[in-house]
Amino acid sequence: MTASPAEKLVAMANQIATFFDTQPGDPAEGIAKHINEFWEPRMREGLLAHAATTTADLRPSVIAALPHIRRARQTA
Repeated sequence: MTASPAEKLVAMANQIATFFDTQPGDPAEGIAKHINEFWEPRMREGLLAHAATTTADLRPSVIAALPHIRRARQTA
């Protein structure tokens, strides 16, 4: 069975959290910075859309990072 795009994004975000949860400082800050710098806007939007429906599958540090993840710019 193939994972959905949202499941893949959740898995990636949780993997990032696994790393930053072991580093000094605020893990949420590191997670948000990494996602903002390296994920394309569609990926960020996909994660944020998923989190708007459920956060049950996200690590607590990813949940804490969500407000700091940049939304994609809207074009007219």
